[in-house]
Amino acid sequence: MPELPFSREIICARDLLKKYNGKTVVDNISFTVTRGECFGILGPNGAGKTTTVKMIHALSPPTAGELKVLGRDITKKGREIKKRLGVVTQDNNLDPDLSVWENMEMFARYYRLQPSRVRAHLHRLLALMELADYCHTRVEKLSGGMKRRLAIARSLISSPDLLILDEPTTGLDPHARHVVWQQLRLIKENDITILLTTHYLEEAAHLCDRLVIMDRGLILEEGRPRDLVQKHIGHEVLELRLAERPELWREKFAASFKELIAGHFLLGDVLYLYTFDGNELLKGIQQMSPPCRYHLLRSATLEDVFLKLTGRDLSA
Repeated sequence: MPELPFSREIICARDLLKKYNGKTVVDNISFTVTRGECFGILGPNGAGKTTTVKMIHALSPPTAGELKVLGRDITKKGREIKKRLGVVTQDNNLDPDLSVWENMEMFARYYRLQPSRVRAHLHRLLALMELADYCHTRVEKLSGGMKRRLAIARSLISSPDLLILDEPTTGLDPHARHVVWQQLRLIKENDITILLTTHYLEEAAHLCDRLVIMDRGLILEEGRPRDLVQKHIGHEVLELRLAERPELWREKFAASFKELIAGHFLLGDVLYLYTFDGNELLKGIQQMSPPCRYHLLRSATLEDVFLKLTGRDLSA
């Protein structure tokens, strides 16, 4: 297999455009993914995340723009690049009638690995994903979380330079999701670059070194999760559900606490106040006796960033 040129940029997208039947799905986006990082594409269903991923692993050609993966033009060297990728799609494409080991072994044949090394390699991958005790278990007997871990183990058979995970924990319960996160952290420690799409804010915050926030085909913001929260929100968020005239109270609070309120957002009757000193702000607001049905002071999250940038929550 020919060597691909070494580059710090594993993915380089410039003005990437994708249209289906005349409809723009990915709208002239640009971003780079550097070697060894976990890079996230965060956004709701329909944001264009999966379409972007399909272009990156040469499943769907760009309509326009430039896309280089592992230093090569995806439109010219797609087959060559695919050999260097590990891909886990949203759909479960494991063979349910085969065992865990048989699924791994069958996939390994596609890469023509040396028979003397395959067995030990597959055992290492199954151990990494905590599936070593399930080698002879049929896939249909596995839990949803175990199936996802098997799909990830299978994607690592070729020792890829880039692992692409499209919504890897969708449909999993919280415990299974955390188990997958832990395994992905271990994979990253082996210097494998990861591209992750997700609509789970907690997942992005746990795993991603950097991310882009994507909505309706556009990239709205890019950066490290903690930096984005600090830039757009601050340390804390005070949520107030107001029984009457929330617009009026928003203006009163903004005028009275200019030094404490870094920003605000009103969604229905719930007012979100962004602040670096939530206790002091709450104390001052309570002295004004607003018609408040409930209040909640909490740490700022990526959810708040998304809400501020788009005007809707991530489930919308």
